Amino acid sequence: MSETTLPTVLFVCVHNAGRSQMAAAFLTHLAGDRVQVRSAGSAPAATVNPAVVAALAEVGIDISAEVPKVLTVEAVQGSDVVITMGCGDTCPVFPGKRYLDWRLTDPAGQGIDAVRPIRDEIEHRVRGLIEEIAPAVRR
Repeated sequence: MSETTLPTVLFVCVHNAGRSQMAAAFLTHLAGDRVQVRSAGSAPAATVNPAVVAALAEVGIDISAEVPKVLTVEAVQGSDVVITMGCGDTCPVFPGKRYLDWRLTDPAGQGIDAVRPIRDEIEHRVRGLIEEIAPAVRR
């Protein structure tokens, strides 16, 4: 990551319908224009999990228009940090990229009561990530 380019983060899970969508939404919401954010899935679902949409709406983040996206080699190559969430070995590995594996419960098939703690854990991890890769300019 150079001084003139924004860090790019790619969140990857199997269906791109829950964990990676929540992480991308939190990073976009919390870091604003300090980071470029992508998300994708190794086997994308048709829609984002409705319980995930509802859980994020509770904290003021609207992802109702989001759609799951397929993981591409180009998305990985174009990212500085690749964060996987249960997609196993399906994510291509390239030298010079930073890879993190966030082990999180899959919200698939879960109700909103089960999704809330996953949402809160993702928010906590995203806040830590922001401090590492795009801390706020202190004045």
